[in-house]
Amino acid sequence: MAGGGYEGGSTYHAVGNPREIFHWRSHMKLSRIIILVPALLFIVPLFTHYYLSKVESDSPSIDIHRTRSKLEAFEDFTSMKASDLKSRIEEMMRIKISVSNELRDLEAKRQRLQVEVTSFTQRIDDLKQELLHQQTDLDRLKISVVQAQVAQREAVERNTPELAPPKRILVDYAPSFVKNTNDYKACKMYNCFDHSRCALTSGFPIYLYDPDQFSVVNPGWDVDGFLKTTIKQTLGYNPHLTTNPVEACVYIVLVGEALSIEYHGSSYQSHPLDAEKLRKLPYWGGDGRNHVLLNLARRDLSVSSGNVFGSIDTGRAMLVQSTFHRDQFRENFDVIVPPILGPPGGDIWQDCPSMLPARRKYLLSFQGEMKPLKSSGTTNHVDDAEADLERLAIDENNLDTFIIQHLRDMTTGITLDKFFIQFECIPASDERKSTEVLDWSLCGTDSSRKSILKDSTFALILAPSNVTFVTTTSMQARLYEALRAGAIPVILGGDQVLLSYDEVIAWRRAVIFLPKARVTEMHFLLRAIPDNDLLAMRRQGRLLWERYLGIAQGAVDTIVAVVRDRLGIPPLPAPQTPSPSIFNESFVPLKGENIIAEPEAEESLGPLEPPYPSPSFRRNYSTFLTQGHIIWNDWADPFNLYPQLPYDTVLPSDAKFMGSEVGFRPIGKGAGGAGKEFSESLGGNHPREQFTIVMLTYEREQVLINALARLFGLPYLNKVLVVWNSPKPPMEDLRWPEIGVPIHVIKALRNSLNNRFLPFDAIETEAVLSIDDDAHLRHDEIMFGFRVWREHRDRVVGFPGRFHAWDQNYHNAWNYNSNYSCELSMVLTGAAFFHKHYTYLYTHWLPQAIRDKVDEYMNCEDIAMNFLVSHITRKPPVKVTSRWTFRCPGCPVSLSEDDTHFQERHKCINFFSQVFGYMPLLNTQYRADSILFKTRIPHDKQKCFKFI
Repeated sequence: MAGGGYEGGSTYHAVGNPREIFHWRSHMKLSRIIILVPALLFIVPLFTHYYLSKVESDSPSIDIHRTRSKLEAFEDFTSMKASDLKSRIEEMMRIKISVSNELRDLEAKRQRLQVEVTSFTQRIDDLKQELLHQQTDLDRLKISVVQAQVAQREAVERNTPELAPPKRILVDYAPSFVKNTNDYKACKMYNCFDHSRCALTSGFPIYLYDPDQFSVVNPGWDVDGFLKTTIKQTLGYNPHLTTNPVEACVYIVLVGEALSIEYHGSSYQSHPLDAEKLRKLPYWGGDGRNHVLLNLARRDLSVSSGNVFGSIDTGRAMLVQSTFHRDQFRENFDVIVPPILGPPGGDIWQDCPSMLPARRKYLLSFQGEMKPLKSSGTTNHVDDAEADLERLAIDENNLDTFIIQHLRDMTTGITLDKFFIQFECIPASDERKSTEVLDWSLCGTDSSRKSILKDSTFALILAPSNVTFVTTTSMQARLYEALRAGAIPVILGGDQVLLSYDEVIAWRRAVIFLPKARVTEMHFLLRAIPDNDLLAMRRQGRLLWERYLGIAQGAVDTIVAVVRDRLGIPPLPAPQTPSPSIFNESFVPLKGENIIAEPEAEESLGPLEPPYPSPSFRRNYSTFLTQGHIIWNDWADPFNLYPQLPYDTVLPSDAKFMGSEVGFRPIGKGAGGAGKEFSESLGGNHPREQFTIVMLTYEREQVLINALARLFGLPYLNKVLVVWNSPKPPMEDLRWPEIGVPIHVIKALRNSLNNRFLPFDAIETEAVLSIDDDAHLRHDEIMFGFRVWREHRDRVVGFPGRFHAWDQNYHNAWNYNSNYSCELSMVLTGAAFFHKHYTYLYTHWLPQAIRDKVDEYMNCEDIAMNFLVSHITRKPPVKVTSRWTFRCPGCPVSLSEDDTHFQERHKCINFFSQVFGYMPLLNTQYRADSILFKTRIPHDKQKCFKFI
């Protein structure tokens, strides 16, 4: 009982407790209630019917009416219960619908909240990214502010104002008349030249007397027609020429080559030069100061035609010719020039043989014979006493006979070397009857002499036996022919003669000078010179010949440059290529949205500074103080930093100027990085410097826009020049990105790859980054390349390296190779830094045949630039970073993937080497990497860099 009562009580408590009932109901699901109610409605009537049937069968005696009343009462009760259940069911259905609607609203609200949370999360990420960029920009601006403050303090301490190009100062009056004092034989620049007409800022204007209008030769003589036309034409190209004689600094008079048009017997009857006509020149000024008299030989290479000023009073005028007596030549006043034996201008590389091999068939060659004194036009003006003095001036200890005998013995001696020595002309000269030996004449024809010199390692040039001559026309002609053929001149008696432009050209780099007494040691000396020195001298000789001797324009321009150099006047700027915009003046290109660049490395790449040009004026004058003699032409320099270039380099290293203009104090604390301290350590007079990007494109708008967008925020960038090579202008709806610096789109005159290297006037910096529109470079790579270039300003510094190789097995020619290698000889200009100066040399100095070949193939312009720089500097390019290839996902198929592209580059290398006369490219295994640059080198390439 107790157990049962406990269980019963427990059961009641579990079921009857209202709190438990509510808990049970709350857990009962609506679906179960719906199922339970129909079940009850079906089961209850069934049991009721069964019960009544049983009762009626078991109690037949019961009153049927009483039974029916009970049944009706029960049915009423059942129907009442069913109606209550129905109402409850309907109520529950309403509750279900309400709950469902409420749940649906809650789900929609939850989804909206999730979308808002996602958008807010993305916004937070964007703000974090923007904050990072803003913080980077702020750090750069802080660095810029610090650098600007330091630069301001340094500027105050130096107290050196920033100078602009000065105004041109010109005279406005003709030379005044000054009585000639007849002391012209002692003329120097300080006592015979009027410097007041040639201010430093005058630009050195020169005036040419028209030879057709102002002839200074006697009747019966005339100036060579070729020289008349050529001098007028070549000086017309010279930027210093002026048509206003009043403002001129120098007046040029063409005297000859004067040719006789009237003969009387076998000699000339009059002197070619008319002194009276000379003195009547409108700007002669009484004494001829600031006048330059040109006597240029061409057809007649005899001594008599080369020296027409012997008995003429030329006053204080400068004499320019190929033949001078020792007592006539005024050093550093008169000018020795070569005879004009070449064409007026143009390419002359076809006249030169290959520089290789270093040693040729003949070790030494000479063709010539002793030429007697020739009757000249000065016969009527030189008396017998003066002729006797000239004869006595012949060296009493004449070594010519001994030299001739020794050279003959040397050719017949026991030696493996071959010589070609000829002391008699065949056929013999009719002028050999006289015993008064004066000079060595040329034998044979130009072509016959050229064929011998092409097979000669050295060409012998004998100084005149008459020591009264400091130089002669025939000797200058021999020098011309030797350098043209690549035969190294050996001047026996070189201690007694002077060569053309001797005051500015270091001839010892191309010519061997020996005293005549050294003739017995000459063979030993020539055999002792190694091959590399032979090639260096031959290359230098060809460079001098092409620039100063080979064409008339080079000779005339050099005469002007020599006089200007004496006065310390910088040349006029070289002509720059205009940069017309592709857009009309009224058209405003659309600007795109600012593009957030990818985050760069943690290292500070440098400050973002407003564009400022490289200094382009002050260095003009300091060059004269630091460089000494200059011998290049007026067209060679971009910003006149080097008015004329040294003969063996295109740009002197900035290390020569380290600390020469500005003395910097260390301001850093040794933290390292890419700041101003690093820039100062590069030396030179450019502690702050920027660069210009030149990008060539052709109908690849989207690729171009993407490439420009990647430049956003690039430090030290001055501007971007886009050379639009396509004849179709860009689409009007094209949106150009805002990258923080100007984007100048240049309209090209024609589709040419040479446009990449035009000296555009829009380039205001020395550093130029040439880059393809499909090249992908990170900012840290560009900045590192810029730093390396600043340490190697005279080289091509870039990223993709290539090399050349000699194919001896198949084609016996040079091949272009782009495979991975442990060495390189070229850096492609699709991603490379170089000095703007090379754009001038490429456009104005490089042989036209090379640029024509680039246009023919639409290829090889990068190879041509590497040839040019290596030829001038004799240094290989510098490759930076370790990236092996450059890829452009989504770009059209590149030309470099076509096999024809490589075949053309093979041909280009061989043609360019033919034009230069040798292979100027130099191999190197050097590569510049930043100390902290993360480099992954393939295992099979690690051996290449083991010791680098």
